Amino acid sequence: MKHANRIPKSGAVLFLGNHQNALLDALLIATKNGRFSYFLTRASVFSKPLISKVLKSLLMLPVYRIRDGWSNLTKNNRVFSKSSKLLSEGHAITIFPEGSHNLRRTVRPLSKGFTRIIFETLEAYPDTIIHLVPVGLNFKNATKFGDSTLINFGNVMSIDTCSIEDKSARVLELKSKVFDQLCKLTTHIETENYEQTLEALEVMNVDFLKPERVNSCIANNFSSCEKGQLKKDSPLKVLSKFLLILCLFLPYFIWKKVAQPKIKEIEFTATFRFAIAITLVPIFIIVIMLILTLLMQFQIALLYLIIVLALALISIKL
Repeated sequence: MKHANRIPKSGAVLFLGNHQNALLDALLIATKNGRFSYFLTRASVFSKPLISKVLKSLLMLPVYRIRDGWSNLTKNNRVFSKSSKLLSEGHAITIFPEGSHNLRRTVRPLSKGFTRIIFETLEAYPDTIIHLVPVGLNFKNATKFGDSTLINFGNVMSIDTCSIEDKSARVLELKSKVFDQLCKLTTHIETENYEQTLEALEVMNVDFLKPERVNSCIANNFSSCEKGQLKKDSPLKVLSKFLLILCLFLPYFIWKKVAQPKIKEIEFTATFRFAIAITLVPIFIIVIMLILTLLMQFQIALLYLIIVLALALISIKL
């Protein structure tokens, strides 16, 4: 995590992040920004009643897009009004202005939804000062187990009622400034020649957790790149992963044979893996510990727990 000290400790804040890794992006910002934050999330993930209740309990608010049906767009009025009210009360809200997620290492054009919230807030609550905090989310390999992440907080932009004048020009200016910051806070590969550029970066094994250096490498036509050494998993790490799978065989089976094959969008891979890790895995461990306690003794059950935790730590950190 970089530049977290830039985040205002109080007052209205809009966190504006690039969006690669589905719901995991929101969870990362929520746990690292130091603020109690609400989230604007695409409405399609609220389709099932149970999931909808869970997401709303996590302070996620549904935002409707054209693909959700023209009749649903009017529901955004209520969501944006609530967002304005929250900002006027000094709360923080997280928005992903690209409007959708995608694992491509590029910042996509921003929608104007976040600017609408800004100006509606300033018009309804003119005493409000809104702090915009761009957030660059960087992943080494977003779908890989034990991935590493850099959360890069950008320079704060403060917006007040003076911004209401010449609204159209101000909207374009805000979108441009946020876009430019996001391009610096994360690896940004232009759409043209994207595949060739990405392949060249991967061949050089650049560190995607250092977006400034990677972007400089691209800008200088690969002449200033810092080549990294390809690291293979050590025998200890390979063995620990294998033993961890054995210790958690049922959750692993459910993940590989039931959950993962049903994932329609690759961007949700890490999200669903995380969901299983915080639900099925603890339940399975508790059940195994109870069985071991009943058949043997509590010390054996405790040893099992220690072994699982140790294997997990080695598998991720080594």
